[in-house]
Amino acid sequence: MLYFQSDYSQGAHPQVMEALIQSNLEHTEGYGLDDHCRRASEMIQELTGDPNCHVHMMVGGTPCNVTLIAASLKPYESIISARTGHSYFHETGAVEATGHRIIAMEGIDGKLTPDLIDLAWKEYEDEHTPLPRLVSISQPTEIGTIYSKAEMTALSQKCRQKNLLLYVDGARLGCALTCQANDLTLQELAQLCDAFYIGGTKNGALFGEALVIRNAAINDHFRWMIKRQCGLLAKGRLIGVQFEALLEGGTESLYFKIASHANEMASILRGSLTELGIPFYSDSPTNQIFPILPVPLVKQLRRDVSFHEWAPEKDSRIPIRLVTAWGTQPSDIQALLTAIRKLL
Repeated sequence: MLYFQSDYSQGAHPQVMEALIQSNLEHTEGYGLDDHCRRASEMIQELTGDPNCHVHMMVGGTPCNVTLIAASLKPYESIISARTGHSYFHETGAVEATGHRIIAMEGIDGKLTPDLIDLAWKEYEDEHTPLPRLVSISQPTEIGTIYSKAEMTALSQKCRQKNLLLYVDGARLGCALTCQANDLTLQELAQLCDAFYIGGTKNGALFGEALVIRNAAINDHFRWMIKRQCGLLAKGRLIGVQFEALLEGGTESLYFKIASHANEMASILRGSLTELGIPFYSDSPTNQIFPILPVPLVKQLRRDVSFHEWAPEKDSRIPIRLVTAWGTQPSDIQALLTAIRKLL
C-alpha cells in the first residue's frame, strides 16, 4: 500500500526519535517548565526575531486553536474564518463549544481577503450579533495555497484598522515557508500577526506544536487556560525535546529541510500529473495536491493507494488529496505515477 493520506501517518523523523530516546531517562520538571522546553522556546524567539514573544508547547493543532481563541475573546465576541478553515470545518465545533461563533466566509482559493473581513464586519457589528474580534487563517490553507507577503500584510493592516486579532494556524507552516512560491519569512509572519503556531505533528514530530503569542494581552494567565482546556501535558518536556531536535541550526535546521523535501516530492508529482493532462482542484505549491480524477480511476486506485476523496463527485470526476511528507521517497512518487498511468 502506498500512503499519501496525510503527513503524519508515520511516526517521527529518526533524528527526533533519537532525541527522545537520548533524553528518556532524564528527570525534569513537568508541564513544560523543563530546560528542553525553555531552550526550544529560546530557539523560536531567535527564529522569529522577537525575544519577548511567549512560547507554549502544545499537544496538537486543535488544542492550539481552541485554547488561543478561548483565551482571546470575551463571551460575546466571534471569529472570522474562511469556510474551509480548520477551526470551522475540521474541529467538530470545538471552538464554538467555548461559546464563540465562527463567521464563515467563502474564501478565494481558500484564503480570506480584506474585503471579506469588511463584509463580515458589516453583517455583525451591533449589540444584537456576536461581535467579530479575531481573524483565523491557515498558512498554508486547507487546500494547499499560501498567503503571499502582500496578502498577509493587507490582512494584518485590515485587522489593525478594525481592532481585530490575527491568528495563524501553522500546522503545515514549514511547507508554506519553504515552498518555491513563498516570499514571506517567519520573522515577517510573526510581525504581522498576534499569535501563530509552528506545527510539529505534520512536520516530523511524534506529536506537538509550538504556540507563539506576541500579543501580551492574550498571554495573560494563558497557562491557566491551557490547563482549563485539558491541554497541559504533564510530560511536557517530550514536546520541547522534539522541537530542540527539529530547530537546531535555525533556518538550516531539520524542520525546514524536511518541509522542503515534502514540497519537492509534491512538486515532482504535480508536474508529472500535469504532463498527463490531469486538472487540479487548487493551485497548491505546497505538500498537498488535489488532482481531479475520473471516478472509476479513483475507485481502482484505492486498492493500492491511501488518500482522501476531497470533494463530492461532479461530472463523473472526484478531487482527491495526495499529501507528501518527510518520509515520502522518490520511489513512492514513481510507484503512484505508474499506478495512475495504468488506469488512465
